[in-house]
Amino acid sequence: MIKTEQINLKTRGNCHIIDISERVSQLLADLALSEGVATLFVVGSTAGLTTIEFEPGLVNHDIEAAFEKIAPQAGVYQHEETWNDDNGHAHIRAALLGPSLMVPFVDGNLSLGTWQQIVLIDFDTRPRSRRVICQFQGE
Repeated sequence: MIKTEQINLKTRGNCHIIDISERVSQLLADLALSEGVATLFVVGSTAGLTTIEFEPGLVNHDIEAAFEKIAPQAGVYQHEETWNDDNGHAHIRAALLGPSLMVPFVDGNLSLGTWQQIVLIDFDTRPRSRRVICQFQGE
C-alpha cells in the first residue's frame, strides 16, 4: 500500500532548521501502517532534508557555519548574475544536502536513533512556505 501526505511549513530562511520528526511520526500513526519505508521530499531548490541531533549547538551555530565554509553567502555565483537575485549559495547548499530522505519504519515507528531527528533546512534568503511530500509504502 502507498499513501501520500504532506507537511506545510513556514520558514525564516537563512539556514532555518525545523524538526519535522513528530509530524512525520503522527502521519505514520494516522495511517496505521506497521512496516515499510517513508520517503520524504521537499519541493523547491533552496531547501533540503537530513537527520541530525536537534540540539542548540548544531541548530544555532554548527550547521550554518559548516555550510558557510562550503558555499559562502558572500560568494560569487553565476546564478545571481543570471537572475539578479541573492540566493546562489542557497541553491548550492540545497543541492549538496539533497531534497529527499528515506526512513524505514518497523512496528509503526520510524527507525530513528535516540538522538536522531528528521529536519528541513531552508537556505533561501527570505521567509518561505515549504511543502514536504511524505510518501509511505508499507503494510
